[in-house]
Formats: sequence, C-alpha cells, structure tokens
Amino acid sequence: MILYGIPNCDTVRKARKFLENHQIPYQFHDFKKEGITLERLQSWLTQHPITTLVNKRSTSWRQLSEQQKEALMSHNDLSILIEHPTLIKRPVLETENTSQPPLLIGFDETAYQTLKT
Repeated sequence: MILYGIPNCDTVRKARKFLENHQIPYQFHDFKKEGITLERLQSWLTQHPITTLVNKRSTSWRQLSEQQKEALMSHNDLSILIEHPTLIKRPVLETENTSQPPLLIGFDETAYQTLKT
C-alpha cells in the first residue's frame, strides 16, 4: 500500500494517523521530494476522472493561468500535474488488496475502514 501526499498536509496527517493507529502497513511517497510520474498519473486516470484528481481549492490551482487550467481540465495535460504535484488532491492511497477500492483519493474515514478487513 502506498500513500501519496505531502507530510505537512492536514488530511495526509489524518490518513497516516488512521493507518498507523490501525496497524495497516504502508509506504509514504512525498510528492514534493519524489514527484510523480506520467505513468502513475495515467494509471490513476483509468480509475478516476481528472476532476476528482485535481484539487481546485488549492493555492497551486489559484496560481495557474487560465490557459494552464484549461489545458489540464479539458485536455488532460498531465505535464502540469508533474510540474505542480501539489495540485493533486491529497492523500492518494493505492491499495493492493483486490477486495478494496484500488485507489482512494482524499481522506474518508468510512472508506479507510474497509482497509482493516
């Protein structure tokens, strides 16, 4: 299981605390230090639409030009997410168990409860 995010994000902290409190093993991938690959983003987009993946409430979103926003949302220009990984809604949790959703975006305690089984 891999948890993607940035360590100082409140929702990432909640997710990490939940996983640790329930002794669910995971690896942490820091977007700021490790970035994100095109292949990983393409994989995520097979499971969720770009509108779910992009955090439009983020400071990073507000700093984009209208042309960049249009390119990302209408044309899936993933180079923008690679350049600005803090645009990705956090956390993103890739699960390995096929009985659970393979990709959880954002922290929803109810969804995370299914990881305990």
